[in-house]
Amino acid sequence: MNVKLFAGNANRPLAAAIAQALGVPLGEALVERFPDGEVRLRLGESVRGADVYVIQPTSPPVNDHLMELLLFADALRRSSASRINAVIPYFGYARQDKQNHGREPVSAKLVADLIERAGYHRVIAVDLHAPQIQGFFNIPVDHLSAVRLMAEYLKREGLHEDAVVVSPDAGRAETARKLANLLGLDMAMLAKRRTGPTETEVTYVIGEVRGKRPLLLDDIVSTGGTIRRAVEALVEAGARPEAVVMATHSVLVGDARRNLAHPAIARVVFTDTIHLEDRSGCTVLSIAPLLANAIRRVHTHQSVSALM
Repeated sequence: MNVKLFAGNANRPLAAAIAQALGVPLGEALVERFPDGEVRLRLGESVRGADVYVIQPTSPPVNDHLMELLLFADALRRSSASRINAVIPYFGYARQDKQNHGREPVSAKLVADLIERAGYHRVIAVDLHAPQIQGFFNIPVDHLSAVRLMAEYLKREGLHEDAVVVSPDAGRAETARKLANLLGLDMAMLAKRRTGPTETEVTYVIGEVRGKRPLLLDDIVSTGGTIRRAVEALVEAGARPEAVVMATHSVLVGDARRNLAHPAIARVVFTDTIHLEDRSGCTVLSIAPLLANAIRRVHTHQSVSALM
């Protein structure tokens, strides 16, 4: 394959796994910091006329990793790369996709503009927090989902028996419905109201959960507070206290570990879109094969939607 892969510092293990799946070595690049914190980047090989993919989730520290992503595009453009593609397993700022109050920025749109203006020709992302973010770009966006990966894991472990798929809110209902269809299960949903910028309160459970194992599916787990309150509401509604919590992106800040250690949570499952140094107490599924297949299909001008 006439493909070159590069990676910033956000998730080198995932980039290496993608490169191995494709049989392509990671490109040489220097990505470090000047003494004042500015990002220094220099490509270590020629990319003239190449189809290049930069693998870089904008995970914490979000601004540092976003800047690396932007500088890669500028360096590649100035080095005469043919096509420059951003592989962004986790898209930071996605939760700021609209104005919840007056005088706020729509940060997701600004970040999309920055990525496009930097010189990227295409974006490959996984489980965007808001699907409409695809429309913020004027370049192609391949929006992949980890839902099949989750379904295969649940079947393999037998966790889908006597279970119900639960969406934590209306925004994730469509993804939860896809998982429920793949597993042949019923679906429930939680009604919530926001009590602060990062806090929500579960008001009631929609659907029948009594006597069933709840399979709670979300895209991001940040502090874990919403997940803990969701599990408590489900148990109060009669669900079995052995919930399986699944999320694509393990941001895990603040009290996340303590919240996920709730006694009614039997298992926690993430993908490796964000690198986790400490994987204790959770199962991590690799998204590398899915991303490698997407890169292969984009490069050979095949349909990416077949993967979804």
